Order: sequence, then structure tokens, then C-alpha cells
Amino acid sequence: MTRIDADDELVTIRFARHEKLLGILRDVTIPRACVAAATVPRQPMREVRGWRVGLGLPGVIALGTWRRRGRKQLVSVRRGLPAIRLWLRDAAYDEAIISTPDAERLRETLHAPEQYAEH
Repeated sequence: MTRIDADDELVTIRFARHEKLLGILRDVTIPRACVAAATVPRQPMREVRGWRVGLGLPGVIALGTWRRRGRKQLVSVRRGLPAIRLWLRDAAYDEAIISTPDAERLRETLHAPEQYAEH
């Protein structure tokens, strides 16, 4: 399962070996200053949009990179698990949507606003 580690300077998203293979992914490290906002969506699968590079079984799992109109999402979402959605700026991805059992605690740890208006 994907792990997210956050400290004062970095947010690191680590994928399990099988996730890297199936989702055509690698671990990602993002400077904390690049996190514009964080939310905990009620239905994270519905937040995944665009053309997929990776694994996608509708309603079950989304794993990989999704692209649409100049936007890029890093995705590791599973049915039945809460997820955190990180809105990013000046990073390789515009968003990261990652399933994690402690999504709410992580959002609070990042001290990120609950709302974010997409431009």
C-alpha cells in the first residue's frame, strides 16, 4: 500500500513494488512549500479524471497518472479507503490523490486549508 511521509520540508509518497509496476510509477518527493491545499474527498474515485497511464478498474482501484487539459494527477486510490487530495503548485503533478487510512490526520499535519478553488 502507498505510504505518505511528511516532515517540515518534504512530503514523500512511497509506492509498494507491485504498485510501481502496475501503475508505471516511482516514488515522489515534493517540497512541503509546493502543497497549496489538502482535502479529504468523500468519494475519492470520483476525483480521478482524464486519460490514464497505469491501472484502472472502475470503482475498484485507480493507480497511475491521469492527464487532462494541461493537468496531471498522481493517483493511488482504492475502494473503501479514505484518501487525501493534495493540490500542488510548481511540482511535476498538479494533484495527488492517495488512499491512506489516516487521511484526516495527514491533512491536519500538513496544516493545509480544507478548501481549494481549482483555476
